[in-house]
Amino acid sequence: MLGGVLALGLGTAAATVVGLPDAGPLVKENPKTTALIEQRASEAREAGRKPRRRQQWVPLSAVSKPAVDAVLLSEDASFYLHDGVDTVELARAVGQAVEAGKLGRGASTLTQQLAKNLWLSTDRSLFRKLKELVLAHRLEEALTKQRILTLYLNVVEWGNGVYGIEAAAREHFGVSASQLSVAQGAVLAAMLPSPRKRSPASGSRALWKHAHRVVDALKTYKRISSAQAEGAHAEVDRLLGRAPADDGGADDAEDDGS
Repeated sequence: MLGGVLALGLGTAAATVVGLPDAGPLVKENPKTTALIEQRASEAREAGRKPRRRQQWVPLSAVSKPAVDAVLLSEDASFYLHDGVDTVELARAVGQAVEAGKLGRGASTLTQQLAKNLWLSTDRSLFRKLKELVLAHRLEEALTKQRILTLYLNVVEWGNGVYGIEAAAREHFGVSASQLSVAQGAVLAAMLPSPRKRSPASGSRALWKHAHRVVDALKTYKRISSAQAEGAHAEVDRLLGRAPADDGGADDAEDDGS
C-alpha cells in the first residue's frame, strides 16, 4: 500500500516536472507578463479594483551600481557562486518546514525568486518548492548570470502594481533607475521581503532597520566607502522620516504572501 502511494506521488511529481516551462526563449525575449503580475491582477479584479501595472524594461547598464549591489547583498549575496540553489539554506528551510508544517520565507536564491515570479503561484507548499527548484536549474542552464539578474530586476514586485526597478525608482523616488543613490537602492532592496506593505511612505520600522543593514553590508563588502556609508545612513533617515531614537517597538510583519 505504502509503495503504491509513493509510486503515485513520484509519478505525479515527474509528470509535473515534465510539463514545466522552458527557459530557452528568455535568452533573447523579455516576458510580456508573469505569473505574479497575473495573480495580482486577478486579486484586484476580485476585490472590485482595476488592476494596476507600472513596468518599464531597462538593461542592467541602466541601473545604478549601488542599487544592484544592494539588491544582491540583501537577497542573494552568493548569487555569482551558486548554480541556482543554496543547498545549505534549502536544507535548513526544509527542516523548519517539517517542524512547522509549512514552508516559510527564506532559502530562495535570486534565481529561485525569478522562477517563482515568472511561472508559479505564491503558495508555500513543498510541491511548489520542488517546481521552483527545477525551474531555477533550467534558468541557470539556459541563461547567463547577467541575464538572470536583468530579468529579476525588471519583473520583481516593488509595491502595489509596481514591477521592476525602473518603475520602482520612479514610483518611490521620482528618479530613473540609473540615478538611484546608495540610500535609495538600499531602501528598495529592503522592501523586497514585503514590497506591498513596506513602501517608503508606510512608516515601516522594519523597512528602516533593514535599509540601514543593507548600507552596512555595502560598506562591509567594500561596495561603498565609509564616507558614502555615513551619508547613506543619514539619507535613509531622511527618506523614511526616522532617526536612531525611533528604534523602538515591534517590527512590522515580514510577509505579504509574495
